[in-house]
Amino acid sequence: MPISQRIIDDLPFLTALRHNLHAHPELGFEEERTSGIVAGLLEELGIEVHRGLGKTGVVGKLQIGNGTRTIGLRADMDALAMPEMANRPYKSIVAGKMHACGHDGHTTMLIGAARHLAATRNFSGTVHFIFQPAEEGRGGAKRMVQEGLFDLFPCDAVYGLHNMPGLDVDEMAVVEGPQLASSDSWRITFRGTGTHGAKPHLGKDPITAAATFLSSLQTIVGRVVDPLQPAVVSACSLRAGDPKALNVIPDTVDIGGTARAYTPAVRDQLEEEIGRLAHGTAAMYGIAVDYAFERRIPPVVNDPDATARALKAAQTVFGSKVLTRFPPSTAGDDFAFFGQQAPGCYVWLGNGPAIAGALHHNTSYDFSDDAIASGVAFWTTLVEQELGE
Repeated sequence: MPISQRIIDDLPFLTALRHNLHAHPELGFEEERTSGIVAGLLEELGIEVHRGLGKTGVVGKLQIGNGTRTIGLRADMDALAMPEMANRPYKSIVAGKMHACGHDGHTTMLIGAARHLAATRNFSGTVHFIFQPAEEGRGGAKRMVQEGLFDLFPCDAVYGLHNMPGLDVDEMAVVEGPQLASSDSWRITFRGTGTHGAKPHLGKDPITAAATFLSSLQTIVGRVVDPLQPAVVSACSLRAGDPKALNVIPDTVDIGGTARAYTPAVRDQLEEEIGRLAHGTAAMYGIAVDYAFERRIPPVVNDPDATARALKAAQTVFGSKVLTRFPPSTAGDDFAFFGQQAPGCYVWLGNGPAIAGALHHNTSYDFSDDAIASGVAFWTTLVEQELGE
């Protein structure tokens, strides 16, 4: 795998940076320290820096030569609200927060690319280094777009990269089409009439209605959605009654969950069918129901042209260890909002084996330092190829 000596020489600095970020995790829209470090490092390189988009977002603009093409490279910066259980020298020093998805590595690799490209200047055009806050469910990408990201920094194409445990650090998956599912939330409240548990005939029991609804919920995916179209509907929250009052049938039951799809049509279908089932169940039991479906994150779908460009760069760096077939994930990523503004491609970079089963969002997960050079080489090659045309 061809990695320049300049990148190799920069690895001690980048590794130390990654460990620093890992030890000081910050949640979405709270990345004040992280964004300050990012902005300072970019400014030291002579890169034009814009702060404040999405509250804690940072965008660096590097224009070289007279090329007219402009591309964006995105790294997410936020951590998760969960404890780090594994002991390592750079373990999180912030209780209840950790980098359990590798965003410390993503930030580091994009800084490494900025350092390399600012020094070598081997391209003609403009690259925007987009350091995004709040990817983990708090809406950072959407907010950056709403606050004018692509008006201030227009892009002919935009690229995202995420680490993937299970792939080798010298492997990358670049696949056209759907990569991540839409991520939507739904909430239902069944409203009955509470009564004594010994006299259920005097009330209208929302718990029985909820049980019927939950037992029927998977018929949406199993019997309504086209079996050739992937979809997920999961109930993830259930609240009813009081465990200290086991002779009381409550007035209400609250249920909440998630829905995932890869196409707008199936996304619409899930919203409609969950509501249909909820209202039908309520009618069956003669009770009322409230239903809300919140569209949070669209699916990430790789554009054909942007994917071809990313694939060319990946094959230059990784050779035969580039996968062009790789299963999409039912997780979500708000990079989708960037992909709605410009042709986009989201790639998977190997993070090595999942040690002791520590995958993303696991309390023992860690980004692999061995993947830093691979990621920096991919970013720099992509820029030099795409802006060298």
